[in-house]
Amino acid sequence: MLVILLIGGFREHMYYTEEQIEKVRSGSDIVQIIGRYVNLKRSGSGYVGLCPFHSEKTPSFSVNPARQMYKCFGCGVAGSVITFVMEYENYTFPEAMQFLAEQAGIELPKTELTPEQKRQKNLRSTLVQINAKAAAYYYAKLKSPGGKQGYDYFKNRGLSDETIMHFGLGYSGQGGRELYGYLKNQGYSDRELSETGLFKIDEHGAYDKFWNRVMFPIMDINNRVIGFGGRVMGDAKPKYLNSPETILFNKSKNLFGLNYAKLGKRKNIILCEGYMDVIALHQAGFTNAVASLGTAFTSEQAVILKRYTDEVLLTYDSDAAGIKAALRAIPMLRDAGINARVIHMDPYKDPDEFIKALGNEEFEKRINDAQNAFLFEIEVLRKDYDITDPEQKTKFDHEMARKLLVFEDKVQRDNYIETLSAKYSIKKEDLRGLVIKNANMASSRTKKTFSQSDEYQKNGRKPKEKGIEYSYKLLLSWLVDSPELFGKVSDIVGREDFEEEPYKKAAELLYEQYEKHEANPAQIMNHFTDEEEHRQVAGLFHTKIKELTTVKEQEKALQETILRVKDHSIEEATKNLDPTDIQGLQRLMNEKRKMQDLRTLHISIN
Repeated sequence: MLVILLIGGFREHMYYTEEQIEKVRSGSDIVQIIGRYVNLKRSGSGYVGLCPFHSEKTPSFSVNPARQMYKCFGCGVAGSVITFVMEYENYTFPEAMQFLAEQAGIELPKTELTPEQKRQKNLRSTLVQINAKAAAYYYAKLKSPGGKQGYDYFKNRGLSDETIMHFGLGYSGQGGRELYGYLKNQGYSDRELSETGLFKIDEHGAYDKFWNRVMFPIMDINNRVIGFGGRVMGDAKPKYLNSPETILFNKSKNLFGLNYAKLGKRKNIILCEGYMDVIALHQAGFTNAVASLGTAFTSEQAVILKRYTDEVLLTYDSDAAGIKAALRAIPMLRDAGINARVIHMDPYKDPDEFIKALGNEEFEKRINDAQNAFLFEIEVLRKDYDITDPEQKTKFDHEMARKLLVFEDKVQRDNYIETLSAKYSIKKEDLRGLVIKNANMASSRTKKTFSQSDEYQKNGRKPKEKGIEYSYKLLLSWLVDSPELFGKVSDIVGREDFEEEPYKKAAELLYEQYEKHEANPAQIMNHFTDEEEHRQVAGLFHTKIKELTTVKEQEKALQETILRVKDHSIEEATKNLDPTDIQGLQRLMNEKRKMQDLRTLHISIN
């Protein structure tokens, strides 16, 4: 079992030409591919369904087969069929290409890699090999006489030899250079070893970062070892140590045990706080347990869990820190569209202690009795108030009403109002009235239409995420959604007015398509093969201001966006102008005079 788990590498990090990417993209039926993950229904010339990337009751996820693009009008995700597979399956760009090519029966030829691409490809493969060998070394060390301390620790925690082997658990030894020496003898260079995060290498020498620790190999969804966690034997600090971020290991986008949990027969997933809790639960037969990787639970991890389940059971420690962690995770799970429940383990601290004391059957009962996560939130909130005091009770009622605003669905919200009113002695009508009052207050705070020029005048600086980059995104998104605006916009803002990448390149490609009357935003993304660039460019075509509801508001925002992009372009040109360039100066003066006229120009979006 251990050998199977530790062997295996990444698919080749292939370089693909734009023609090959377009062949795969155009050869993949976006409706058919996405339809495997989302229940799509015909709506006009496109399809709609519930967004797989956030929680919603009313479908806002749209697939446009003509443009070969998808877009969610709720959370804003958008992209091509390649982007969707990358985001949903957590694939790299090459892995998504390989997946879609296989589905479409397209053979992707191998092409010559650039030196940097070869280095990255070889480095990733090498790091997978090193991690696999490191895991095998730690396991062998654990089972050797020199690993007795670590082996005894696991046995004292109640783990069987089968469980130890199943999870590839190990021991790092006490020497401080043992793994380094072993891998050096295997022929790996210091540069390669330093990229793993397993060693400290400097002018003073090389040392193992993990020593005198029991080791937990961290595997990705495809059973590849991407990192390690280690618990120290003794009182040294830190008690727990995890691999740093590497090109293989991203703590926010992986979960310990998910490679096994995804195969389980249970429909839900148990979210734990630590590695040992996961391992203890798996040994007890609860093979649907996972844990975050030494850091707090993240929204990215919630989205990953959504791919495998609609319900998560929280088993965080019953102490103050565990309750705080649960309260932090619940909204993230809710936003991801996951129903959360809380397993109470009193009088024990965690699942490991509970199962050792009371056994599997009792834990199964606790699962069945798990508490609704929102009711758990209210119960914890209630402890902050003395509800026998009228003033404290009033404050609690108001805070409870504010929390009820998380439910957009009226029926769902009314059901919670009925439950809470009975439990906390407040009339349903009064609680509903408080909810409406708080909803109106919240609406009035967010009703103001966003004005970029106002933001600049008030702050005197570029607001975060709403400066020129936001204007670029917004304008490109408008052009994609409303091709009929291109003539009006391009008369004012040219492709040269987009100053920064990747906006500049995306604008050039979009303008070129519109000039040829061949609008195809999905094809534009083929020009961006780097994973991060690809995701970023997908984001260029869905930026919207949710508060804009009327045509007048939209026209005002569009005009301000156009002026902002043009103003910025003139400002940058002025800064970079050669003082001796008289013609350039005159051209800029003319541009500025035109801007005065544009400020009074009405731009219709119809």
